Amino acid sequence: MSFAIAFLPGDGVGPEVASAARQIMEHTARRHEISIRFDDYSFGGAAIDLCGEPFPPATKEGCVNADAVFLGAVGGPKWEGGDIRPEMGLLELRKQLGLFANLRPTRIMPGLDHLSPLRADRAAGVDLLIVRELIGGLYFGAREEGTEKASDQCVYTREEVVRVARVAFETARLRSGRVTSVDKANVLATSRLWRRVVTQLQETEYPDIILDHMLVDAMAMKLIQAPSDFDVILTENLFGDILSDEASVIAGSIGLAPSASLGESRAGLYEPIHGSAPDIAGTDRANPAGAILSGAMLFRHSLGAEEAALSIEQAVETALGNGDGTADVNGADGCRSFTDKIAALIP
Repeated sequence: MSFAIAFLPGDGVGPEVASAARQIMEHTARRHEISIRFDDYSFGGAAIDLCGEPFPPATKEGCVNADAVFLGAVGGPKWEGGDIRPEMGLLELRKQLGLFANLRPTRIMPGLDHLSPLRADRAAGVDLLIVRELIGGLYFGAREEGTEKASDQCVYTREEVVRVARVAFETARLRSGRVTSVDKANVLATSRLWRRVVTQLQETEYPDIILDHMLVDAMAMKLIQAPSDFDVILTENLFGDILSDEASVIAGSIGLAPSASLGESRAGLYEPIHGSAPDIAGTDRANPAGAILSGAMLFRHSLGAEEAALSIEQAVETALGNGDGTADVNGADGCRSFTDKIAALIP
């Protein structure tokens, strides 16, 4: 069986880190006798420049028919303030594919705790996963824009909460069996619904999972004070967007952070969580690790190739442990040379 991967390089450093991930995925696929094919499509700001919209029909068709979608990065100052923005394409892509669960792991690799901005005693043993609801809440609610008044509507239904909570509970069963659900139930009606539904689901279907609830402002503090206390963190769209960026820094660089966005089908969207970083685009300074690790998540979740995924993750960990890497992790490599070193470590 051959797997088709829709390949969206995007903007800024996106094409550079996406190319690095593609090199590693192709190399790994050959080593593990997995047949994959990359189909290139325009997306984001690059697509706006080419055809006037961030998610053109041809790209949409390719993504819908693919076994997985890989994205570099979108956005940049060139398109800020316009009526059509690159990020609009990303929201539409998530909605089109029904990608309601975003998985963002943060793990301090053995021997690399010195990269973390946290004290060694706080950084030790951090291995957490944020499960973020992705296509509901404020980002997808009705909005009113104006110069004197503006509004954004936050809406969640029971079904939307149940399906993403189920992902968190199922994932926790493969880890330590602990879920911390994050909300703002002391203020927001949507959060009170969220807490009630998550609690009911745990009691009826997942009594083996330990569930705790925490307010989002307390979680923002605790992620810095004691990140190793957490395993699976479940939360809604806006809170997850903010907390996952905060958590990514704990490992030492946002350039190390991968993500997977999943729905009901096996196909998913995989991308590093860093932005397009237009200030270093084309300079060979971007860290490809987050994109490469996103490729590992693609092998795991969309291709069902766990051994291949582990081989990529181990190669990245070994390379970093050897002192290799880009400047953001105190290394002397460029994007291309670091990628080559990782490729050489894949068995």
